Amino acid sequence: MSLFHSKVYGIVQGVGFRPFVARLAARFHLCGSVCNKGPYVEIFAQGEAAAVQDFLAAIQSEPPERAAILKIDTEALDAPEHYTSFSIIESAKERGDIFVSPDIATCDKCRQELFDPNDRRYLHPFINCTACGPRLTILDAMPYDRERTSMGEFPMCPDCTAEYTSPETRRYDAQPVCCNACGPTVYLIGEEDCRGAAAITRTRQTIAAGGIVAIKGIGGFHLACDARNETAVKRLRTLKHRPVKPFAVMMRDMTTVRQECHLEAGQEEMLTGHQKPILLLKRRKDGLLCDAVAPGNPKVGVMLPYAPVQMLLFDYPDGITMPNALIMTSGNPAGAPICRDDAGAVEALSGFTDLMLSHNRKIRIRADDTVMDWLDGKPYMIRRSRGFAPLPFMMRKELKGQVLGIGGELKNTFCVGSNNIFYPSPYVGDMSDLRTMQALRETIGRLTELLENKPTLVACDLHPRYNTVTIARELSLPLFPIQHHYAHILSCMAENDYEAPVIGVSFDGTGYGTDGTIWGGEILQADFTGFRRLGHIAPFLQTGGDKAAVEGWRVAVSLLYALYKDQAKVRGITKHLDLCSEKDLAAQFFMADHQVNAIKSTSTGRLYDAVSAILGIRKASTFEGEASMYLEFAAERYLAAQSIDPSTINLDQSAPNLRRLDLSKSDMSTADASIILSTDTLFEYLLNQRLQGADSERLAYEFHAGLAACITAACQQARTKTGLTTCALSGGVFQNHLLTTLVKNDLKAKGFHVLLHSLIPPNDGGICLGQAVAAMVHLNQ
Repeated sequence: MSLFHSKVYGIVQGVGFRPFVARLAARFHLCGSVCNKGPYVEIFAQGEAAAVQDFLAAIQSEPPERAAILKIDTEALDAPEHYTSFSIIESAKERGDIFVSPDIATCDKCRQELFDPNDRRYLHPFINCTACGPRLTILDAMPYDRERTSMGEFPMCPDCTAEYTSPETRRYDAQPVCCNACGPTVYLIGEEDCRGAAAITRTRQTIAAGGIVAIKGIGGFHLACDARNETAVKRLRTLKHRPVKPFAVMMRDMTTVRQECHLEAGQEEMLTGHQKPILLLKRRKDGLLCDAVAPGNPKVGVMLPYAPVQMLLFDYPDGITMPNALIMTSGNPAGAPICRDDAGAVEALSGFTDLMLSHNRKIRIRADDTVMDWLDGKPYMIRRSRGFAPLPFMMRKELKGQVLGIGGELKNTFCVGSNNIFYPSPYVGDMSDLRTMQALRETIGRLTELLENKPTLVACDLHPRYNTVTIARELSLPLFPIQHHYAHILSCMAENDYEAPVIGVSFDGTGYGTDGTIWGGEILQADFTGFRRLGHIAPFLQTGGDKAAVEGWRVAVSLLYALYKDQAKVRGITKHLDLCSEKDLAAQFFMADHQVNAIKSTSTGRLYDAVSAILGIRKASTFEGEASMYLEFAAERYLAAQSIDPSTINLDQSAPNLRRLDLSKSDMSTADASIILSTDTLFEYLLNQRLQGADSERLAYEFHAGLAACITAACQQARTKTGLTTCALSGGVFQNHLLTTLVKNDLKAKGFHVLLHSLIPPNDGGICLGQAVAAMVHLNQ
């Protein structure tokens, strides 16, 4: 008889791993034990050596569906201990790298039981098993066992206890296991006597009648209404002060999805998988969703029900006919974090709703829904949260230590670094709201505690007045400021586990530059130890302070004034294009002439806003990126009308007018002759074309094509300067599919290797990873 000791690392807690190991041991006639240690699962396997090797191979090749094995360390033992059976023993805590499972969508077997009248969990709103259910959002501490979750408040009934303790059942060692007799309960807030079936029926009645309901889910509250009822959706928009920003839609099933949307290869598997994100899909023109769901938007964010209570909203034996598609948007006021308890919901959401459906299972960590787009046949993340966070990214580079990357001011997530493993948090939100700041403090505390991480260094943004920097200072740890655009490039490199230096193309709305100006259209030479600014888009004066970020006409006027330096001429053009009032124009002139509330900028996001304004698409935005987004839609409509697939465009042959422009040049006034992308020339071209009456949709495409050509030309100059041939594309501007596709394909055609994001957002929701990696590398130097 041989005895082997193994440590299994990865997502091996909360996924039924120990019962799986026990069943395998029985199959191979082995004795021994399996135990959760926190950082890993420990296995002692005793038997014939060949049988043990087959057993370990089966662990690697047949893991539970939700598990993710990163490595298995095994050694043979000469131990006197002799096992007579194989047992699952109580979890024991040990220090080391810890892997926490994200929340897992309800599996098909549980769904089948949910609607089986003969099953004892028939219509149970909290049905789950070893392979599904809440994880991160109910977790108090590791190892993952019931007493360390918010389910510890609900003692199991004898039937659930029998399933929980029997290796033969699907609920063996399933920590959230419960049933109608012993689990949490749903109820209406303010009408706590209306519980269970009555509460669900009232909720369904309210939605079917055109009402709006707040519903507590796994990671927080949603606001729900009928997605085919224009009146209901417009009312929700009015109440939430959200004029046009798209709403997410939860659809009953894949039949409904196919009726409303076009699907690409791989998208159905993502929609129906165990993570169930919101996925942006192209809308069908003959679909029944009302226009107010996503006004003027060719796509809609779609998800399928991932929690039992959501499935019961669509299907319940109460005779009510429910719509097949529901608005399911985050339950929070603009700028605030998603509500997670009754008190928060009453305070923040009562003005939005006709009813509030809640439950008494506590949410320990908020988790908004994950939002992803689709690019080149795979996910292209926009917001990484439920189902994905805190799945870690591992780097091959040998690193030791514990750090924190506190993230960006907008779309905040943070990242906990432990050695060469980096855990991005669920989405937190925008730091302009005190409630979101408090949510960031709480979530940092809880996640670092779960991961047993005590950071010795905190990476933050370079901007001294960001609220994230304030919170970083409160931690009383050494700070490691990281320039914003450099952090973007590092996040792309880290996601791709790429160590060599790159040409970084970091394009977004706003970032504090090392020279005290606003950056946002940057060409960097970067690696994990530092960066050099090689170039940027043509600088311009950004007047109007923070208002310039939401009123693109201000940047347009500033660019016009810089171009002509003639108030009378600018006044005439402004009036012709209906950009602003005479009073506002005079204020813009004053700010520019006297350098009041004006700062030098290379923000590509603001350039997008200015172009959107002069083309008459959006003069101002009601949400971040609105003007840019609708500029992209206009360009895509032009290409669709011409039957042109963006992926087939050759920039050297298309848009002949643009080929006559000098797309990049060197600023010889600087010591290292900075590369300047000729975006000022591009803007002047678009303006002249617009004044001559050219079609705005064609010009929207030509802007994208021209900007892509500028980027490629700049990268070619950077290659000549540095010898580097790999480009990393990051920053919120690269959420734009059209620009990303044009740039990526043109760079590849010119011999570059291109790094893109996939499971980390290119926007500010991804920079925490770059910050944490930079801090860890610094710590190791």
